[in-house]
Amino acid sequence: MPRCSPLPPAIAGVPFAASTAIDLGVSRGRLRGSDLAIPFRGTRIGGAEPLTIPLLARAYATRMPAGQVFSHWTAAILLDLRLPEGARGREDTSSLLHVAVRGPDRAPRRKAIRGHEVVAQTKVVRAASGLRVTSPIDTWIQLARVLSVDDLIVMGDGLLSRKDPRATMAQLVSAVALAVNLPGIARLREALEGIRANTDSARETMLRLLIVRGGLPEPEVNAVITNRYGATIGLGDLVYAKERVLVEYDGRGHWDNDRQFARDIRRLDEFMEEGWRVIRVDKALMAQTATLLGKIRTALEQSDSAP
Repeated sequence: MPRCSPLPPAIAGVPFAASTAIDLGVSRGRLRGSDLAIPFRGTRIGGAEPLTIPLLARAYATRMPAGQVFSHWTAAILLDLRLPEGARGREDTSSLLHVAVRGPDRAPRRKAIRGHEVVAQTKVVRAASGLRVTSPIDTWIQLARVLSVDDLIVMGDGLLSRKDPRATMAQLVSAVALAVNLPGIARLREALEGIRANTDSARETMLRLLIVRGGLPEPEVNAVITNRYGATIGLGDLVYAKERVLVEYDGRGHWDNDRQFARDIRRLDEFMEEGWRVIRVDKALMAQTATLLGKIRTALEQSDSAP
C-alpha cells in the first residue's frame, strides 16, 4: 500500500476543515487518504488516536456556525467537570456531540450531533481548549433532564470543590431559582439540599451520602484537624470533630502514587497519635454498606461512652 504524503505542518496531527487543507495546497485525492477520518462533512482528523469527544469537538469546531455552542454532556467533558461514575462510558458521552443554539436559531440536525435549544440567559464561556461551551452552572442544569438527584449532587459538589471551584452555593441557588420550567427542576431543588462545598472527589461525596442516608450524623467535609498544641496536622475527608472520628476514602490514586501514599501514612499516623479513630474506606468497603455503617456507628458510640 503506498504511503500517504505528509500534510502541511499547519494541519498535521490536528482536526481540520477540508477547505483549509485545499487552501494550503492539499489535493482532494489526498483528503480521501486512508489515514484520515471524516467525522463530519467537510472535516478531517488524521493520526491513529481514538476519536474522543474533545477530538470530535475540535473537528466540528472547524466548521461550527457562530451561533452554536457545545452543551450538555459535551460541555461537561470539555470543561472537565466532575461527572458521576460511569458517565463517560454512556452512549451520550462517547458517540455524540451535544450542540446548542439560542432561539430563534434552529438546533442543528446532522449525523453524530444532538441539537438543543437553550434559554436566552444561558452563558457561554471558553473551555481550556478554546472551544465555546455553556457555562459550568448552565451545563449542570442542562443535565438535570437525565441525571438522578445523587448524580446532580456529585456534580454540584464538584462545582464547589475545594481545589478548583467553578461556582458558589449562592450562584447555584440563584440559577435553580431561575430554571423554573426546565426539565429536572424538582431534582435540582432536591439536589441543592445535599450539595456541600470543599469536596475533593465524587467518591467522597458518595461516601457522605451513604453515611447520612444510613441514619448517621452528617460529618464535616475536609475539616482542619489540629494537634494538642494547636498546630494543623492536615485535612480530614469526613470528620466528626467532637467524637474524634475520621472517615477517609482511599482511592486508587493514593495507592498508585508512592509519594502521595507516604504522605497519607504520615498524616493518618499523626491523627491517631492525637487520639483520633481513623476509618479507612475503599471501593470494596463502600459496597458493604452494613459493615461500613457499623464501623462508623461503633466508633461514634465508643467515643460517646469514653470517660
